[in-house]
Amino acid sequence: MDSSPSLHISRVHAVAVPVAEQERALAFYRDVLGFEVRRDSTFGAGDRWIEVAPPGAETTVALPPPHPGGVRTGVDTGLRLATPDARSAHGALAARGVDVDEVLDFPGAPPMFFARDPDGNTLVIVEA
Repeated sequence: MDSSPSLHISRVHAVAVPVAEQERALAFYRDVLGFEVRRDSTFGAGDRWIEVAPPGAETTVALPPPHPGGVRTGVDTGLRLATPDARSAHGALAARGVDVDEVLDFPGAPPMFFARDPDGNTLVIVEA
């Protein structure tokens, strides 16, 4: 018999996005994308832990403090954010000065586009 403890992973709690300046990242995700602040607290030697999420979403986006020696930003986060209207979202983000690529229309796939946060991290906005 297997006597090891059982493993039960039930959901994705948070996905971390590397940021160089937490306050700037928080302003983008909260004020530009409209995410809610779910956690903003201090830990350790005065470090700050921030989690944000779209209203009603279960999974949060963590904006952890930079690692000592620097943080690698400008990465593909792997985040695919849903919107009911990709073209409208594209126009709204472009009007707010967000770095966005053109809306992609591939046969059999929903409209989508790439956007970058202030650290150059890539997000994909998908019509869903």
